[in-house]
Amino acid sequence: MSDLTVAPHERGVLRLFTLDMRPEEAKFLREPGAADQVLGVDGLDSSHIDVFPVSDLEDLGLYGYLTEGCGVSADQLVRNALASVDGWVMVLRSAAFNGRPATLNPDPRLHLIGLFTEEATNWTGGTIETESAKPFSAPQNVTAGDTPRRVGSAILALVALLVFGGILWLIL
Repeated sequence: MSDLTVAPHERGVLRLFTLDMRPEEAKFLREPGAADQVLGVDGLDSSHIDVFPVSDLEDLGLYGYLTEGCGVSADQLVRNALASVDGWVMVLRSAAFNGRPATLNPDPRLHLIGLFTEEATNWTGGTIETESAKPFSAPQNVTAGDTPRRVGSAILALVALLVFGGILWLIL
């Protein structure tokens, strides 16, 4: 499998391209469907494609953008090689393919710098050993008898009877 082949349901992969084209042409790649044309595939989600000049990154640089902004581990990157990249670049995330397989046929003006993987979140955790995490460890509420409910119902019935009797006394 080459770097230009996208596996079905691929996740967390970034493909970094340099763009050997005029700035106007590179800016046009930000439009929906334009990246599809230069990459030779259809149906890309343009919200997962970044096209920008490296100079916009200022002090952060391409290395910082990939490590801090995209979550690529530093051991995958060569700082000096990324520092030598200038001009416009395209970052293509695997989410742009919407889980579909694809084979990229990029325009000759696009050059693949590398394929990088984002660090995945580790969702595993150990067992919680505290007393409060054990099932049924919360204090049990003692339910009071229904005596107060019966007293309240009796008072309500007495008040209703008095009101009804008062209305009858006024009518007659």
